[in-house]
Amino acid sequence: MQSIPNKSSWWQKSLIETLDSLSVKSTGLKTEEVAIRLKQFGANRFIDRKEKPIWRQLLLRFRNPLILLLLFASVISAFMGEISNFIIISVLVLFSVLLDFIQEHKAGKAADSLRHSVSVQATVVRDGHAISIPVSQVVPGDLVLLSAGDMVPADGRILEAKDFFVKQALLTGETYPVEKHPGELDVLSNDITEASNAVFMGTTIISGSAKVLVVNTGANTAMGAIADSLTITPPANSFELGTQKFGILILRMTVLLVLFVLLVNAILHKPWLDSFLFAVALAVGLTPELLPMVISVTLSRGALLMAKKRVIVKQLSSIQNLGSMDTLCTDKTGTLTEAKIKLERHINLSGQISERVLELAYLNSFFETGLKSPLDEAILDHGEIDISLWSKVDEVPFDFERRRVSVLLDHSEKKNRTLVVKGAPEEIIRLCTNYETEKGTIQTIDIEAIEKIHSVYTSLEKEGFRVLGIAWREESMDHTHAVVSDESELILSGFAAFLDPPKESAKLALSSLNEIGITVKIITGDSELVTEHVCSELNIPILGVLTGKEIDSIDDSALRIKVESTNLFCRMNPSQKNRIILALKQRGHVVGYLGDGVNDAPSLHSADVGLSVDSGVDVAKEAADMILLDHDLFVLYEGVMEGRRTFGNIMKYIMMGTSSNFGNMFSMAGAALFLPFLPMLPTQILLNNFLYDISEIPIPLDEVDKEELKVPRVLDINFIRNFMLTIGPISSAFDFLTFYVMLVVLKANEALFQTGWFVESLCTQVLVIFIIRTRGNPIKSRPHRLLAIVSISVAAVGAFLPFTQLGTYFGLVPPPMEFYAILASMVVIYLLVVETAKRIFYRFQSRK
Repeated sequence: MQSIPNKSSWWQKSLIETLDSLSVKSTGLKTEEVAIRLKQFGANRFIDRKEKPIWRQLLLRFRNPLILLLLFASVISAFMGEISNFIIISVLVLFSVLLDFIQEHKAGKAADSLRHSVSVQATVVRDGHAISIPVSQVVPGDLVLLSAGDMVPADGRILEAKDFFVKQALLTGETYPVEKHPGELDVLSNDITEASNAVFMGTTIISGSAKVLVVNTGANTAMGAIADSLTITPPANSFELGTQKFGILILRMTVLLVLFVLLVNAILHKPWLDSFLFAVALAVGLTPELLPMVISVTLSRGALLMAKKRVIVKQLSSIQNLGSMDTLCTDKTGTLTEAKIKLERHINLSGQISERVLELAYLNSFFETGLKSPLDEAILDHGEIDISLWSKVDEVPFDFERRRVSVLLDHSEKKNRTLVVKGAPEEIIRLCTNYETEKGTIQTIDIEAIEKIHSVYTSLEKEGFRVLGIAWREESMDHTHAVVSDESELILSGFAAFLDPPKESAKLALSSLNEIGITVKIITGDSELVTEHVCSELNIPILGVLTGKEIDSIDDSALRIKVESTNLFCRMNPSQKNRIILALKQRGHVVGYLGDGVNDAPSLHSADVGLSVDSGVDVAKEAADMILLDHDLFVLYEGVMEGRRTFGNIMKYIMMGTSSNFGNMFSMAGAALFLPFLPMLPTQILLNNFLYDISEIPIPLDEVDKEELKVPRVLDINFIRNFMLTIGPISSAFDFLTFYVMLVVLKANEALFQTGWFVESLCTQVLVIFIIRTRGNPIKSRPHRLLAIVSISVAAVGAFLPFTQLGTYFGLVPPPMEFYAILASMVVIYLLVVETAKRIFYRFQSRK
């Protein structure tokens, strides 16, 4: 196979030359050819992310600086003759890394399988048959079939096209869709805006259909050439910012404590190797190294549970955003209404049923090649209209600025051609200079007629009908190409009125969303009268209404104020929808947007969490973070609750790491001030931390209290810090009490002291999960069975380890029985004190 045509000018080549270079036949590629080309050119992605081998993924885990430092220290121990230290540290490090890797790898695999289940597909001709394949499997030489609503999967030459309009603003900045044709260019140009015979990856089909020969895929496409600028990582959301701040907080505390310990040990002239190992182990104990794993596993489990509830998660971090969402913006069609639209009336300007209006509406919808709306489908249900004498000449496709579509038609028995226009009534009326009477005569529109026309369609809207204006004009036979300027001096024929009944389940879903602190705002292209009628049917209080024209007349600062008190946004185009989303975000809201059309893509990108439906167009599904398999708000409600459960479990780990764990490490640093020996051996710290990590693995499985799910929450670093400063000192106080018991009551030597504190610190920081995991009464709020079993088992292992042969390798010695009696009392008292402090803390927080 020969090389692909030059990617910067391939559209200038003759079609024969291009076909020859790609060795393509009209029946498409054969299966064996596809395999060869896929291997040669790679997957159709900007960056071909080949999965690294398992062994390499595991090795990359050892890049953690603390892990490398520990391994370095263990090697030094070996050279110094401390072989047991070398073995113990190496084994513990290996087990810790394996623990993290296995859990996160399994979670990642589960999430990937879900994402692939809703991947965007492309229709290609292979072995003479049209089949649907993932976009990533498209190769140079494929024949791709495109139609309205599709996203172009790769760069290619147009072989066949019918009224084919493409929106390529993402690539070229052009505001309006451009028409594409097969054939050669009249003027050779390297500017892709001049490439009227080609389509480019990532652009969107607005209307028509085409067969395209794929020339370039992946990084070789025009989009791939600028992929770096198009795939810039979006600004961090509130959860990501919170975890970053949390990491910085832990890092600062770790550095301060480690430097403090090293300084004290240097002043006290303790062995430098032991001091160094102790400081490194202390840093490991402070570092929440399982946080990435806990987040990944928790989010992946959330994604799997959401999939069972008919919500597919494409972007794992969006689960947290969904749980934190306090404002949902949505269209009403299919969400608040049944989306079972029926053409109820087709009337003239006297309000009488008109077959003429029905015929014109049918002709427009039938010959239109754009993405069929539910209104078109309702019109086309009237199959009794005879179109046998009509043929299409051209069309001006629908766009969201004009809000109308026109088709130029030819009638075999008429001397003139007819331009039939259908669209938003206010737009159609504005373009009309005449109207058609019930007798078929043409009258000029005057002031009296305007008042009558408006009264007809507004009365329909007040009854809840969605209304389309139907107009026409005659053109000469030599008029072969329809353009936007033809949509003038039209003759208004009448109106088509549709009914879309409110969805029964929507009322309960809206009430449920409101109860959990989510405000629903309706953003629609429909009129305010229709939207208000639907709201009244669903008992939605109307707080304020803004139209598209009103939004255009105010600046962004004024809009930020208006969006707070408005819940109905009507007659909106895509740019106005996007301004609303951005204004809400700037007000500090976590915003979700539910949309399924081509015009929804910008808002889906801008929202904190973009939501689309499985029946949505490709460009909407590609832009969305989640896909709802059912167009139902109650499905979304279930997803929100799962998002909040996920967030609740992540918070449990974070709060554990910043309270008891920090308290123990702080105590360890403090003990270095007055003890002539290390309060705990480095290997004991690592073992303690490893056992503690095991106890926290089941946290993603835990239930979250209902009270935690009632309101949206974000990761608040101030809240975490305050909780740490409340609970951490309590842990340290009991650690120092342990020091007193060991040194004064039990007269412990170095080994016994280290053993006693090892057991006490492990028991307290593991068992405190039962207190921290709930804001309420820990006796009434039951943990997941596995979490309870593992936590108690880890505490028991820590208590009995000194009596085993393994314990001796870690320098542990059997404590006297009175130690365990004292320990049991201390643990009970510790948990009671933490519970009391926790209640006081939350009571104080609720008053803020």
